[in-house]
Amino acid sequence: MSIRQQLASQLPYLRRYARALTGSQTLGDAAVRETLEALLEAPEEWDEAAPVKTELFRTFHRIWNSDMIAPLESRGRSGVIAEFPVKRRQSLLLSTVEGFKSNEVAKILGISESDVNSHVVAARSAIEDALCARVLIIEDETIIALHIKQIVENLGHEAIAIVRTRAEAVAMARDERPELILADISLADGSSGIDAVKDILAEQTVPVIFITAFPERLLTGERPEPTYLITKPFEPATVIATIGQALLMHREIDINSEAA
Repeated sequence: MSIRQQLASQLPYLRRYARALTGSQTLGDAAVRETLEALLEAPEEWDEAAPVKTELFRTFHRIWNSDMIAPLESRGRSGVIAEFPVKRRQSLLLSTVEGFKSNEVAKILGISESDVNSHVVAARSAIEDALCARVLIIEDETIIALHIKQIVENLGHEAIAIVRTRAEAVAMARDERPELILADISLADGSSGIDAVKDILAEQTVPVIFITAFPERLLTGERPEPTYLITKPFEPATVIATIGQALLMHREIDINSEAA
C-alpha cells in the first residue's frame, strides 16, 4: 500500500480526533485540511521511518497547535474546566479513543511519556469527579445498551432511560431533557439514530455521541456529520474519554453564552 493510500485510510480517524478535540465538525475538518495542505507544501517534514498514523497525527499537532485549538485553560475559567488543560485532553483522546500507546502519544505531542501517563490519569479523575450528567441511551441491542448504562453509572452519571426506536427517543428526550445522548446508528424498527437525534436537536441543545461499527462512513468531511463518534466494539475507556470531552466542550459553550 502506498503512502497516499495509507494516509487516506487514516484520515477518517484524524477527523474524529480533531472534531472531538475542538468540539466542532467545522473546526475539526478545517484543521485536517490545513494539515494536508502543510504536508503538500513541506513534504520534507514528513518522517518516512515513522508509522503513517503516528506521523499524520504528529503533523496535525505541529500545524494545528494548542493556541489554534483555543485551549480552555487560556480563558480564565475556574472549576471543572480548569481541570482539563489541552495536553490532558489530547493525551486522553489519543490514548483511549485513537488507541495510541503512551510512547506514541509522547512523540505526537512532543512531551515525555511520563507526562502523557500523568495527563491521562488526571483527566480520567477529573471526568469522574466533576462531569456528571443525565444521559439518554438510544440503543436497540440489549447487551450493548446495558454495558453502556453500566459505564455511564459507574462514572456517576444518571442513565435516565434506554430507548430502542426513533419515536421513543424523541418522546423521551422531550419529556426528560437529557444533558447527554449516546446513540446507535441503526435502531430496532429500522429507523435511524441519526434521524432521531436530528429531531431531538430541533427542539433542544444537547451533546450527542454516536456509536457505530462503521465510523469511517460518518467521517468523510463531505457533509454535516457527527462531532463525537465511538467505534463498536468499544472499550469502556473510550466511552469515558469521549463522554468527558463532549460534556466539557458543551459546558464551555454554555459558559460563553452566559457570559456574552
